[in-house]
Order: sequence, then structure tokens, then C-alpha cells
Amino acid sequence: MGRGKIEIKRIENTTNRQVTFCKRRNGLLKKAYELSVLCDAEVGLIVISTRGRVYEYSNSSIKATIEKYKKHYASGSNSGALVEVNSQQYYQQESAKMRHQIQLLNNSSRHLMGEGLSSLNLKELKQLENRLERGITRVRSKKHELLFAEIEYMQKREVELQNDNMYLRTKIAESERAQETNMVQAGVDFESLENFNSRNYYHVNIMETAPPYSHHQDQTSLHLGYESKAHHST
Repeated sequence: MGRGKIEIKRIENTTNRQVTFCKRRNGLLKKAYELSVLCDAEVGLIVISTRGRVYEYSNSSIKATIEKYKKHYASGSNSGALVEVNSQQYYQQESAKMRHQIQLLNNSSRHLMGEGLSSLNLKELKQLENRLERGITRVRSKKHELLFAEIEYMQKREVELQNDNMYLRTKIAESERAQETNMVQAGVDFESLENFNSRNYYHVNIMETAPPYSHHQDQTSLHLGYESKAHHST
């Protein structure tokens, strides 16, 4: 995959800045040494930290290298133009390298998608097949990992729902028992009240439907007397 692109700007954190300085300084010194050995070039490197510490490398003498540098620029009037040409050549070479790397990445991506395979030989096809198999193995492993995690979560959720269901059933049963108890108590009181009202209603009806004996006798006497007068008159 390669390393991610790092924004080139001053590191604000002091600790991170010092760590980065040490790592890149050592890498720069190593590159200078490799360049001097591989290309038999005279290399002079000077690095000065923010604290004023000087780090240098030279495969001969740093002072001798600096003197040669001064004489070179003092003797030639076209030195500036030469440096500019060298810089342009360097950037052109770097640009060509980057384009080549981009082309390789594009071809690799197309090969992984099963495209542009006609340009590959048997060995390259075998390497591509092995690469795809390794990739599929990693993908399946990650998929199974996610599936197992999902299954474990669903099992825990099932247990929680079962516990909640049992709790609700218990609460409903308790509520029904309490309601039945209240209904039974209310039914007993209602029955007693109905018996009490029925007895009172019976006594009141007796009093209303059975007038006093004397009043009944007077009415009877009057009625009989009226009838006897009517009989005599006839």
C-alpha cells in the first residue's frame, strides 16, 4: 500500500519535531554515505539543528569540499545556469519515475480486476493467481470475524429479550392476580348491599300495601252502610 502522503510543514509539537529530526537526519546521513560509496562521489553534508548542534558527513574533508564548491562557483560565470539545468533534469527524471510508478499501479489494478491479462506470461499469471488467493483468504477471514461478532451480539440480545419477556409476564400475572382479588372483594360487598336493599324494600312494600286495620274497617262499614240505605230505599 505504501506510506500515506505527509504534508510538508513545520511540526508544532516539540517532541514530535525532535523525533522526526533525529530520524530524518540519520536517514539523510545514510543516503549521503551510500551515494559516496556507490557513485564514488565526493559528498559533504552539514545539518544544524534548532538548538545549534552541527552534524556533518564527508567522505574526504568537509572543509576541502566547501573550498572546492567555492572555487567552482568563483571560476565559472555559467555556474548558475548549470545548476538550473541540473535541477530541471532532476525534476524531469523524478517526474518520469512517478509516471512509471503510476502506470505500474494502474496495470496492477486492471490485472486484479481480470483485465489486460493478454500481456502476462504463465509465471506472471501464476503470481497474480497466488496474490488473488491470498487477498480472498484475508477478505473471507475478515468477513467471518464480522459474522461471528454479529452472531455473538444477536445471542446476547436474544437472552436480554427473553429476560425482559419473563419480567413482563411476571408483572402481568401479578397485575391479573391483584385485579381478581379486587374484583372478588368488590363482589362480596355488592352482594351484601343487594341483600340489605332487598330486605328494606320488602318491609316498605308491606307497609305501603297493608293500610291500618281501623281505616279498612271504617271504609268497609261506610260501604256496607251505603249499600244498606240503598237497599231500604228500594
